Amino acid sequence: RRRGRGGRPPGGRVCAAGHRGAAPGRARAGESGPLGSERGAASVLALAIVGAIVALAAAFIAVLGGFVASQVAANAADAAALAAADALSGVVPADPCGIARAAAERNGARLVRCELAGPAASVAVAVAAPFAEVTAEARAGPPGWEG
Repeated sequence: RRRGRGGRPPGGRVCAAGHRGAAPGRARAGESGPLGSERGAASVLALAIVGAIVALAAAFIAVLGGFVASQVAANAADAAALAAADALSGVVPADPCGIARAAAERNGARLVRCELAGPAASVAVAVAAPFAEVTAEARAGPPGWEG
């Protein structure tokens, strides 16, 4: 047998029976010890972090979908109200609520309500969002008209 410093074989301790053991503070592969029971902990932690990021991204996308739907509804309501007001004033020869419905549908919304009062038109539209239906209202007509 080769002998290292102190008369011991290189690479570890020797018991009374002459078998080599693990170096102090280290466990052999497959044995429990200071480092043996922690194998794979970083993988589990990395997987948990990736899962949390995916969950946050899904929530963020849902919130953004609701925001986009509210903007689409507001734009569609404005367009529908302006179209109805134009029909009321005679600029466009059409049924005010019919043209408001067409304008809302062209903008990706559904006309829910159309009220005419003198030269002013008030409309409400609805747009399907990821988890609910978003509504918006708009009014178009001469300034100061209270009708």
